[in-house]
Amino acid sequence: MALKLYKPEVFQGSLKSRNYFEGWYFKQVSGNGEQVYSFIPGISLTKDDPHAFIQVINGITGITHYIQYDIKQFSWNKKWFEVKIGSSVFSDEGIQLDINSDGIQVSGQIDFSGNVHYPSGLFSPGIMGWYSFVPFMECKHAVVSVSHQLNGSLRINESHVDFNLGKGYIEKDWGTSFPKAWLWLQCNTFIHSNASLMISVADIPWLGSYFLGLIAFLYVDGRFFLFNTYGKSTIQNLEKEGNNIHVELMSRQYTLIVDVKKNLTGVLKAPKLGSMSRHIKESVDSEVSVCLLDKSGDIVFKDEGHHAGLEEMDAIFGYLKKQI
Repeated sequence: MALKLYKPEVFQGSLKSRNYFEGWYFKQVSGNGEQVYSFIPGISLTKDDPHAFIQVINGITGITHYIQYDIKQFSWNKKWFEVKIGSSVFSDEGIQLDINSDGIQVSGQIDFSGNVHYPSGLFSPGIMGWYSFVPFMECKHAVVSVSHQLNGSLRINESHVDFNLGKGYIEKDWGTSFPKAWLWLQCNTFIHSNASLMISVADIPWLGSYFLGLIAFLYVDGRFFLFNTYGKSTIQNLEKEGNNIHVELMSRQYTLIVDVKKNLTGVLKAPKLGSMSRHIKESVDSEVSVCLLDKSGDIVFKDEGHHAGLEEMDAIFGYLKKQI
C-alpha cells in the first residue's frame, strides 16, 4: 500500500474491487500541430459488467471511440507504471498500440523522452497533496508527466500519423465516480514557451457535505507555480459566456489569469459508481491565453496555447458563484 501511495501512477486498485474505476489519459500533439489524439486506457469494475477499455478521441475532428475488452485482458506491473490492455501497452516511457475495432484501427509505437514530473515529497505524494492520505474519497487524481517529447508514428485507419518532435502529457484518475460538476483544463503546447498548464476545479463530497476543490499548476522552463486548496489558494473568479471561460486563481505569491476559447468537442464516457455510464463533452483543440502576475502586479509569464484539453459542466459555474 505504501508503494502505491508514493507511486500514484501505478495501478491503485484490485480486480476484486466493485463500483471502482481507474483510467490514464495520454495526450499526443504532433510536431506540426496538425494531429491531436488522446488515448484513455482503463478499467470499469461493476457487478454486472466488469471490463477494461481504451477510449480514443481525435482532437481535430472530435470523433471518439470506446473499445471494450474482457477484464482478463487487463494486466499491470506492480513495481512501475505499465498497464496492458489486449495487445496495447501504456507506460510513462511510451505507448504501443494494437487496436482493431469497428470504425477504428490503430497500430504503432510512440516513445516518450524528457518527461517532466510533478513535484512530490513525504507529506505530498503528488498533486493531491495531503489529500492523498485521505481514504474513501470519491475520486483521486495524479499527474504522471507534465510534458514530454514524442518520437514515433501511428497507423490510424488508413492514415500514417507522424508524432516525431511532438508533445505529450499523461494524467490519471481512480475511485468510484467523477464529481457531480467540474472544470478541467490542460495545455502544454504554447506558442512562445516551454510551458504546461493544468487546472481542475470540482465539488468534492466531504463528511456529508461538499467543498470546492482546486488543484492547478503552471510549469515554465523548470519552475512550478502551484495553486491548490490545501495550499490555501483561492478562486477569485470563474465565469462562462458562450464558448469563453475566464479563470482567476490566487496563491500567496501569484495570481494566475486564464482565458479559454472552447472549440470542437467529442463525447467520452465517464464513471459513476465504477460504471462508465456518464457521457461528457471534451475538447482537445481549445485555445488558452495565460498570464501570471506577482504580488506587485508585474508579469512573470504571458503566452497563448493551442490544442488545449477542456471539460466543463455548467453546474460548476453556478456552484462557484455561491462560494466566491
